[in-house]
Amino acid sequence: MYDNYLRHVKDWSGTPLCRILPTAITPNQVTLAAFISGLLAVGTAAHPTSSSTHWPLLFWLSNRFLDGADGTLARMRGTASALGGFLDLLGDFIIYSLIPIMLAYGQEATGYDVDWRAVALLEATFHINNFVLFYISAVVAAKPDDELTSVSMRPALIEGLESGLLFTAMFVSPQHLMTLCWMMSGAVVVGIGQRLYFIIPSLKGLDHRVRNRKRQDRFNLKL
Repeated sequence: MYDNYLRHVKDWSGTPLCRILPTAITPNQVTLAAFISGLLAVGTAAHPTSSSTHWPLLFWLSNRFLDGADGTLARMRGTASALGGFLDLLGDFIIYSLIPIMLAYGQEATGYDVDWRAVALLEATFHINNFVLFYISAVVAAKPDDELTSVSMRPALIEGLESGLLFTAMFVSPQHLMTLCWMMSGAVVVGIGQRLYFIIPSLKGLDHRVRNRKRQDRFNLKL
């Protein structure tokens, strides 16, 4: 719920670091590196060993760092694009969806009891939330000028910061994965409710404007 503010802080703090990157490194290459780091995080989490318990967390933190750097780099160079925003979000959604599943798989492989209902519920809330989020983006075609995302992101209880913290907790304490899944599911449901509270009146208003325009068009035709 603090993402809109923190994106400006991230750009302010990350721009000096991005300035030292070679011009040959493009924002889309940073996005790809973030995606690969995310895949390594979930891959190593799914096959944990006593000698590699730290690797999933390290790869995940690398993913978070690179995921924040690609947008900052693009805006700093004035090369932000619709394709770049799409690839960034696509990579995030893939990794986010894989984290609970692969961590649960790894925990089950090491002998922990896994309640797959918790994982399934969390995945379901992800998909419902994404549907509502992007429907809002389609309805609210014009974004505020101060938004720094590729699509309009309506604020809610669980956004990028909160998701990142909860996912980090999953990597730090995978033995508590089930509790974290239940907690995150509940928080995402609250966020869905917040966004529904916004979009339902907006859709009613849109329907009202469409009906009025049709009436005006019929009236103009009669004239």
